[in-house]
Amino acid sequence: MLARMTSEPEQQIGVGTQDAFQRLWTPHRMAYIQGENKPSGPGAGDGCPFCTIPEKSDEDGLIIARGSHVYAVLNLYPYNGGHLMVVPFRHVADYTELDTAETVELAEFTKAAMVALRAASGAHGFNIGMNQGAAAGAGIAAHLHQHVVPRWGGDTNFMPVVGHTKVLPQLLADTRRMLATTWPLT
Repeated sequence: MLARMTSEPEQQIGVGTQDAFQRLWTPHRMAYIQGENKPSGPGAGDGCPFCTIPEKSDEDGLIIARGSHVYAVLNLYPYNGGHLMVVPFRHVADYTELDTAETVELAEFTKAAMVALRAASGAHGFNIGMNQGAAAGAGIAAHLHQHVVPRWGGDTNFMPVVGHTKVLPQLLADTRRMLATTWPLT
């Protein structure tokens, strides 16, 4: 039986100085903070998640769509709900290393991502980009990936600004299914 929900904040002993804040615990973020599943080196065989994800089923890998040269996958640590990445199958670090076919398909998948996110979630805008190199903020610098982050008017509130926490209203598996059904490319 579920415990009765209350609007009264519960004071927890041992969490520091008591204050009026309620705490939203996101322990799954520790994996990201501690670098869990980060590659051990720059090579494709050094545990690169972008090289191993395509070996999984679409559901297990959170893959939205696959092309000949690239695939679209949900970000495990999203900035917003629906945050996805377009990733080349080939293990390359720099945008200039893509061949023409890879560059074209990466662009087409980025456009398809925008169409799918607008259809599935009514996104008002997008942040689209890639961080080239660790110095530029790439979490996995050895394998190129382009972020497509849906945005809505007023989507920034006190949680990320004050609490450094993003609240996502949907499980990643449900988001993947929703986007896969609205993906315009076949």
